[in-house]
Amino acid sequence: MYLIITKNFPPEIGGMQNLMWGLANELSKNYMIKVFADFHKNYKMFDEQVSFSIERVGGIKLLRKFRKAQLINEFIKENKIDGIIADHWKSLELLKTNKKKICLIHGKEINHEKGTSLNKRVLEVLNNIDTIVANSEYTKNLAIKLGIQQDKIVVINPGVDKVEELDKKTLDKVENLLKHKSPVLITVSRFDKRKNHEKVIMALRNLKQIYPSITYVCIGYGDEEQNIKKLVKELNLEEQVMFFKDISNELKNSLLAKSNIFVMPSIIHKKSVEGFGIAYIEAAQYGIPSIGGIDGGASDAINHKKDGLICDGNNLDAIYSSINSMLENNKYLEYGKAAKENADKFKWDKIIEEYKNILN
Repeated sequence: MYLIITKNFPPEIGGMQNLMWGLANELSKNYMIKVFADFHKNYKMFDEQVSFSIERVGGIKLLRKFRKAQLINEFIKENKIDGIIADHWKSLELLKTNKKKICLIHGKEINHEKGTSLNKRVLEVLNNIDTIVANSEYTKNLAIKLGIQQDKIVVINPGVDKVEELDKKTLDKVENLLKHKSPVLITVSRFDKRKNHEKVIMALRNLKQIYPSITYVCIGYGDEEQNIKKLVKELNLEEQVMFFKDISNELKNSLLAKSNIFVMPSIIHKKSVEGFGIAYIEAAQYGIPSIGGIDGGASDAINHKKDGLICDGNNLDAIYSSINSMLENNKYLEYGKAAKENADKFKWDKIIEEYKNILN
């Protein structure tokens, strides 16, 4: 039996949640799996439908970590387990066991300056476990730079589920929404500084001169939402930008499938960095190429000038010219075809084999 310890798990929505769900779901086909996850208000209906055991831990956030560790330590004492897989170094910090421990690292959560107390805590945990799974080459190199032992790190990119066939009714609805709007750019992500919506919107103002019907679809929510909406208003782009949040997966995927370019030229903001960017692969599955940022792990997901473009997200001209060059002569069609082929290697049935190699 393997324990999966995670703060991030469905029905909560997000890239990390999808990653931990995919991992638990795929591993449960070959191993006994028990998940310890944080409480979520709509968890009951979700948990009843899965084929493995999920224990939810609630309570005040400050105390939850200790309560969760206590529950896991007790469970390990009373049951025979083969190992533990954690989504975050903090999930392992209070565990008392000599069992095999594997920790996933993503970028932001380990990015603490060398010598600081947080960096020392990270090293204390990660240098005393069996295997560290970095989500990209970028995250692996960041970890080594911060003092994590290189020989413990393997790179396994996040996996994606096979895309389901889209519902014709939803596709028709999206076609109606996007009627007379072309080309269509899209971003599916949290609204935070790192994702760089602002610079895309600034580039949009200039692109509008060449493509009067250009449209930018933004799906998500987050701290920067009001600032982004304010910028759209100031630049007089209300006709060009469409906002969606709390929408069904079906509608999100249909909007993706009917777009031309996925744009997320991420930057490093404070300690926050894009470790990989599963959203690029999710777009690629529908034959939609991406423009990603030079900072972070996007280049593990996008092959520059083959199935998308990598540009400097801090440079407005670079974003503008990347979008423009992809739209010129419909270059995005060629990139999109290659992106769809590239997305195949990220399917969970292939990615899970790399995890099995660590477990066996």
